[in-house]
Amino acid sequence: MELLQQYQLDIMLMLCSVCALLGVFVLMNRTVATERKHALIAIELGSSFLLASERFAYLYRGGSGTFAYYAVRVSNFLVYASILFVIAAFNKYLRDLFTHEGRLPESPKQLGYCKLLTIVGVVMLIISQFTGLYYTFDSSNRYQRAGGFLICYIIPLLISVFQLAVIIKYYKRLRFEQRIPLLLFTVVPIIAGIVQIFVYGLSLFSMSIVGMAILLYVFTLIDTNDAIDRANRREIEVLREEQGRFKLLFTQTAEALASAIDAKDKYTHGHSRRVAEYSEQIARSAGMPEESVEQVYFAALLHDVGKIGIADQIINKEGKLTDAEFAEIKKHPEIGDQILSSISGSPYLSLGAKYHHERYDGRGYPHRLKGDDIPAIARIIAVADAYDAMTSKRSYRAPMPQQLVREELVKGMGAQFDPVYSKLMLHLIDLDSEYQMKERAEFKELVGRSELVCAEYRSAFSHGMLITEKYTDISLECYAKPHSGGLPSLILFDSLDGLIHLKEHEKKDLIYTEYGEIRFDGTTVCTAARKMKVDITPHPHEHHGIRTTVEYEIRAAHVDDHMLIRITSEQQTVQIIVALPDASRYAYLALSGEHCELRNVKLSQSEESLTESDIPRIADKISYIDVPAGDLPNIQVDGWRSTATEGVPVRDGMKILFHGKSLPTARLVWHCPFLVLFSADDRKVNGENYREYALIRLDGECWESDTSALNKIQINMNDDFVSWDAWKALNKNGMECEASIRREGNTIAITTENGGIALKNVTMISSDITSEILVALTGDQCAVTNIRIR
Repeated sequence: MELLQQYQLDIMLMLCSVCALLGVFVLMNRTVATERKHALIAIELGSSFLLASERFAYLYRGGSGTFAYYAVRVSNFLVYASILFVIAAFNKYLRDLFTHEGRLPESPKQLGYCKLLTIVGVVMLIISQFTGLYYTFDSSNRYQRAGGFLICYIIPLLISVFQLAVIIKYYKRLRFEQRIPLLLFTVVPIIAGIVQIFVYGLSLFSMSIVGMAILLYVFTLIDTNDAIDRANRREIEVLREEQGRFKLLFTQTAEALASAIDAKDKYTHGHSRRVAEYSEQIARSAGMPEESVEQVYFAALLHDVGKIGIADQIINKEGKLTDAEFAEIKKHPEIGDQILSSISGSPYLSLGAKYHHERYDGRGYPHRLKGDDIPAIARIIAVADAYDAMTSKRSYRAPMPQQLVREELVKGMGAQFDPVYSKLMLHLIDLDSEYQMKERAEFKELVGRSELVCAEYRSAFSHGMLITEKYTDISLECYAKPHSGGLPSLILFDSLDGLIHLKEHEKKDLIYTEYGEIRFDGTTVCTAARKMKVDITPHPHEHHGIRTTVEYEIRAAHVDDHMLIRITSEQQTVQIIVALPDASRYAYLALSGEHCELRNVKLSQSEESLTESDIPRIADKISYIDVPAGDLPNIQVDGWRSTATEGVPVRDGMKILFHGKSLPTARLVWHCPFLVLFSADDRKVNGENYREYALIRLDGECWESDTSALNKIQINMNDDFVSWDAWKALNKNGMECEASIRREGNTIAITTENGGIALKNVTMISSDITSEILVALTGDQCAVTNIRIR
């Protein structure tokens, strides 16, 4: 207390100055509500005036002379008057806060009592100046408490109590940043006022009010800033919602327009959406920013909008177009440009429509642009458009097998297509091992009706359903007339297009292989499959006489070179295990039957994946690697990178020697061994913390999947190279391969020559990569044996 008493004049000066400055700051503030702002200015300036008066009273007490005489009396009067003024201003602050922030319909009546008490306080203060009710001055010009001095404290304390009651009553209507200063502004002065009654010579009451006024400003500022932040966030949310609604509207409009375009041609249903999806994948693979990827998507979605201006009879003509009709078709890019160029906010839309039929070699239309003169968006769309055209059904042909589509894209690289974007499309094809990137066809004869009518034996078939390691579930109802012998069956097969073929030239062209047939009574016909094992489990059931409709549940899975099929009905469960010719083939399942109708066919796939141990083996695994191993175990790669050797640390001057041979099922140039540059904590391809820097195929293609690596490949075909067919034949017979590796830091050069294809790939890995760089062997439908590291 003595220390406080010693420095209280300095404390008063500091607090007085702070309040004056805060008053000015509030005056300049434009974010606080007007009424509350006026009240806060009054509180801060009133508090500053209060302490200034209190300090004058202390400075001139006991002083002699006329000035000191009046200074003491005026200052003490102003102290009591300022206290009432500040409390009245706080009352106004509360009134505005609760009616606006607290959303009260009217000001609380307790605050009205406070206003009356303030008026009473002012009247009593004036009376005391003439009667000496509150205080007097002795002959030394010093302040002395009078008999009624308690009244001057009780009135402000009563006002504070009423204000506290209001704050407590409506506490939950206020935010945390508002509650704290209000409680402190009332509680602290009440406590200080009570203490002040018993302590003389210290201005605790006045300084507590001023301190709380400063605190009120701080919390008001915090609350205002929070309110501004909330308003900004809300404004941002509103803008985002509006942007989202606009984007949704834009998307829906674009999709509706694309659907309208596709509806003009019965053979292009969903074409625009698929081209947009493929274009989006190419753009993302090219490393474009998301905004550019989105632009590519929408430009591709509307690339054929110009077909709206082409006559339906030309678009839907079954036969070959005449020169005049083709000239009309060639107008659709310009028509599309005219339609979309009016959308000034999205100028990229017209680029796809106008230039997607330009060719990289300059032989396209409408302007015969060449190379990079063609906008990147259009070059991407051209690749995606051609891919979808080849993988979709047309009036004159079925969808092309993906492998043939890939070869067509390879032929067109640098001529019809941008070599960079077509190479990315090839990579997407290689990753699409289950041929999902195509027009999705429904079951033949089931479209819209979920029915398949089978008259004579093998007269009708569904489309093939690809069977994988995940269970494929099919449910159906079979209707057969009594005594007709009608029964459903399953056809197991493989073909490039996933369809059953009966004509010999189609079987040859599409490499059609029929493994066998399973009738739903458990009877089987084994053709290309090595073996079929059937187990029939009868179910106890009540006999209801001859039934014309039977419900069936079929579950099928394919792992390695075995298939598991279960056909369940009320009467029995038929389980069939099928040993396929080898592990490299696909397995499709098609519905068929004899003298029956298949109804309510439903298809689904579970997330449950089987392993080799889940299907009992009924035949030995076909192996092409039962030969002595070298430094690493031999590997048989039945599918795209289905297995790989363990990684070997890359050293300068090392050589990898091995025997490579494509499997009997191999039919494409990339069915050959690959080299992989990578890093992984466990030295395994696709292992822990796996990063791949290069995938080098012996047919001369190279990929990098990590942005921290850059690859440059040089390919030369020397005199030993005859043709790709000869190269595939050589690969079928098997050939000795050698890969030489040179390393300087994180730059790795790999050279190899096989069957007349000499390639050198230089991989430049970022210096930030400090992990051990490894090399491994993998491939697609090939056997790699006698692996030696030198």
